[in-house]
Amino acid sequence: MLESNVIQYRGFHNLFENGRAVGFQIPVRSDYYRGIWLSQLRPGKVVVDDMIFSKEEVTWCINGKDYSAAELAEAGSAFWRVTDVAFLRIRKEGGLSQGFHKVSVRFAASCSYMPPFLDQFDENSDEVSFNGGTYTRDHMIIV
Repeated sequence: MLESNVIQYRGFHNLFENGRAVGFQIPVRSDYYRGIWLSQLRPGKVVVDDMIFSKEEVTWCINGKDYSAAELAEAGSAFWRVTDVAFLRIRKEGGLSQGFHKVSVRFAASCSYMPPFLDQFDENSDEVSFNGGTYTRDHMIIV
């Protein structure tokens, strides 16, 4: 079952390869009521405890398939349902330390029925963004 917040607690953990932490993942849900085609997704930065990760450093895992920011723009036939969780995976040697973390994720969805001057997204700021924004959650825990 999904939580009401965009950033989900369940699934927030370090990623391991050959027994060592190589990164972490952040589970998110879409807040757009109809779900979106992946080519409509506008990824932005991720901030964890003041560490900034650009959209190019984030891999989106949706429906079990990994996408870079550039690949999302070309994935016009893949759909992210409102009832499904996406995992934002970030490579970081050693992963995140045990304990609490403040997590912010920035993304939006383009709407085909909006005029272009309204349908804008700034990947770094909420100033000019439409249909999305920055979602923050304190006290995300790694055990």
